[in-house]
Parts: sequence; C-alpha cells; structure tokens
Amino acid sequence: MRHIRLIIYLSLLVFISSSRAYTRSVDQIIKKTQDQFEMADNYQVTMKIQLKVPGFRMPKKKYKVFFKQPNKLKIKSRGFGMLPKTGIFTSPQDNFDNLKNMRFLRSRNNEGKIFIKGDVIVDSLKLKMPNDYAKLGFKPSVTVKIDTNKWVIDNIITELDTLKLVEITNEYKIIDKKFTMPSASTVQYFIKDAKLSGWLKKDITSIVGQNPLEKSNDMVEGKISIIYEDYIINKGIKDKIFD
Repeated sequence: MRHIRLIIYLSLLVFISSSRAYTRSVDQIIKKTQDQFEMADNYQVTMKIQLKVPGFRMPKKKYKVFFKQPNKLKIKSRGFGMLPKTGIFTSPQDNFDNLKNMRFLRSRNNEGKIFIKGDVIVDSLKLKMPNDYAKLGFKPSVTVKIDTNKWVIDNIITELDTLKLVEITNEYKIIDKKFTMPSASTVQYFIKDAKLSGWLKKDITSIVGQNPLEKSNDMVEGKISIIYEDYIINKGIKDKIFD
C-alpha cells in the first residue's frame, strides 16, 4: 500500500513540475517577444492603408503615426479613414493578457516558428450578451504564430469552433540595422453572423467621422492592407503630441 502511495505521489510531483515548466516556457516566449517590441521606445511611421469591404469604398489613405512606450498612440490623417483597434499597435503582452489556457500547438515547421493557442477572455471583448447562458456558449480562441528567429508575431487567427473570424498577418524589415519593425500588415474579417458582426464593428474605429459599418447589414467581410514607411525610431517624441 505504501508502495502504491509513493508511486501516486511521485506521479503527481512529475505532473506538477512539468506543468510549471510548460507554463514558464509559454511565459518565456511571450517575454522575449515583448522585449523585442520594447526595443523601439518611440517611433514615427507613415502608414498607407487600403480598405476592401463589400458595399463600401474608401480610397487609399496615408496616416502619420506617433507611438511611445508603453501605450501612447497618436494617428494623424486628413479626411475619413478606418483602422482596427486590435492587434496593430497593441503590445504582445497586451494581446496575450486577453487569453487564458494558453498552450503550444504541435507543428512540423522547422523554421523557428511556433504556435501558441489560447481561449479568449470574453469579458475583454466588451461584447454585449443577451444572457449568461449565451455568454457561456461563446468561446472564441486565438492562435498566435511567433517567429523565434526574430521574436515577432507573424500571424494571429481568431476562431469560433472551426469558423475563422479574423486573421492578422505581419511582414517585417530591419530598420537602422537593429530594429525589427512591421513593413506590411493585412487584417481580414470573415464574419457572416449577425450576433458577431456587432463585436467586429466595435473593433473597427474611424479616425475621423462615424464608422460607416455601423449602418451596414449584419454581414461583415473585408480586408485592410497596411504598408509602413519612413520610420524614425528612438529620436524622441514630445508628450504634447499625444494630447
């Protein structure tokens, strides 16, 4: 009997130790990605944005963006334009803070790419639910693809069961021989459900004027393409820019 208890005790000890190591490894990946993000303490960049949404036309737009760690952001533009709130200028740590039950996905990729999947903390979406029962049934997940050679996020996919809702893809370039910064991003929306389109419309923010999707139908599909040019990094930005 004592022998059986010893085996159970050792098994539990191994399980707990491996679970702690697993959690630490996920945390370490997030920290290294966050450290890379924080290398640019402040920067300016010009963004060129093209929006393709059925039933809505917006010409290519240019924006001047000012960013300062940890989360100061100012976007200047002329006329009307739209940007997604999620995933573009938020830090890796902020993105992962909205997830729980994070775990690695197995992959045959041998190019230093890893995948971390987590369940979305629904309260972080600020999504109105008709009742608590509906909230329990709404369980979106997010899969994040990280390039461990550069410690950057290549891809983010948000899904509900097997239905893809939103996908963000990033490309990078080296600036001033030491800063790995986005050179292009695409944000694609695949939402065709009336209950979910309201959440998406809140995620898209207008820089000037009212969000045109507020009055559109319940089907929301589209693609936002972003090009980043003319970076000025760690040259200092006065706080009054963000007022």
